[in-house]
This record gives sequence, C-alpha cells and structure tokens, in this order.
Amino acid sequence: MQISPSIMCADLMNLGNDLIEVEKAGADSVHIDIMDGHLVPGFTFGGDMVRRMRDATSLPLDVHLMSDAPLTHMAEFLPLGIETLSVHVEASTDIVRCLSTIKAAGVRAGVALNPGTPFGHLEECLGLTDVVLIMAVCPGFIGQKQIAACVAKAGSIARELKARGYSRTEVVVDGGVKIENVARIASDGVHRVVSGTGIFRKDMSIGAAVAEMRRQIGATQDVQQHAGRRLNHPENRA
Repeated sequence: MQISPSIMCADLMNLGNDLIEVEKAGADSVHIDIMDGHLVPGFTFGGDMVRRMRDATSLPLDVHLMSDAPLTHMAEFLPLGIETLSVHVEASTDIVRCLSTIKAAGVRAGVALNPGTPFGHLEECLGLTDVVLIMAVCPGFIGQKQIAACVAKAGSIARELKARGYSRTEVVVDGGVKIENVARIASDGVHRVVSGTGIFRKDMSIGAAVAEMRRQIGATQDVQQHAGRRLNHPENRA
C-alpha cells in the first residue's frame, strides 16, 4: 500500500523544504488538495503554486480538485505535469465528460466519493476511472476523526472492482489516516492512503512518520501473505 502525504498539512511557510523531506522519506506521491470555497469550505492552492511544486519535487503529483465547476477549473492544472486529477462525482453533472477530458490530457482520471455517497454512483463511468478516492472525513477541514465505515467501504469497493475485472483501478483512502490506524486500512486491501496530520506532526519528523507507517503496513501485509500461503498449502485445501 502506497503513501501520499497531503501537502495542505505541511508547514506552508517552509513548503519547499517539506517537499524535499517528503521525497527523502520515500513517499510514493504528493497529494494536493484544491479547494474552491464552494464545494467545500476554504481555499487552498492555484495553478501557479502547483507549477512550483512540480519544479520542486520529482514525485508524482496527485491533485484532488474539490470544485463545483470541475470542467472549468481542471484546465488550469492538467498541463502542469501532474500524475492524477480526481473530481467529485457530487459536483459534476457530467462525470463521463470530466473523466474523458482528464484522460485526453494524458493524466490519470480519478473520482472522489464523499462519506455519504455510495459506490453505485460510479456505475456508468468505471471504464474511465483510474482512481477511486474514498473520503473518510467530510472534506474541507484538517484534523478530523476518521469515519471507520468509510474504510470498510473502501475495502468493499476494492474487492468489488477486482471481482468485476477492474483490478488496475486504484482505491485510495483520504482522511484521518494515522500511524495508529494505517495497519487496519492496509488489511482491507486498499491500494494507497493520503495522510496529512498523520505525517506532518509536531512530535515526529516527516521521515520518521513515513517510516513508521511503512513498518505498520509491512507487518500487516506480511501476515496476510503468510495466511494466504497457509490457505493455499495442499494440506489445508478442502
């Protein structure tokens, strides 16, 4: 399971150095929340800031566009060398057009689901969806407690996608991800987590936080692999 630090929770007065530390820590990508003040409260970064982040790190940039006009606003970010752009199904009257526009730009297309939005809303666009971003908090505020049911929802979606032949679609949990709960998320078969205050902490360096998350994830996945080998051993087969 991969780790994406949410740069919104970094020290914004020291952002360049934090990006360097994130890359040194071995994070898999950088998650960038774009808030428009309409779909969710608050404002964050614009295209100029994302362009400067692209220059500051070689890590893939994962943009989460929280906008009530995604087709209008995505044009600002698609040419900036980002890896993924996710839009909210709740905000788009034409999610298929949104995803097609993202993919036409050579960017991976993601769909974000708020805590109360069921998986069924993606039924008509699964063939265009590279990433399903499951919000485990209500988007817009830093430091919220994780909604456990949303983690279970993400695991269920990962299993459903695999069963339906969409095994390459990435399922991501975003919100409330901490060292203390990342092992449980890994056990549900999620592909990636986004963590903000779980990585940018006052009591631990960025490198130490990422390393401890890796340790927790690795221990969980080692147990799962061991259990799978035992289950598939000839002596244990029915």
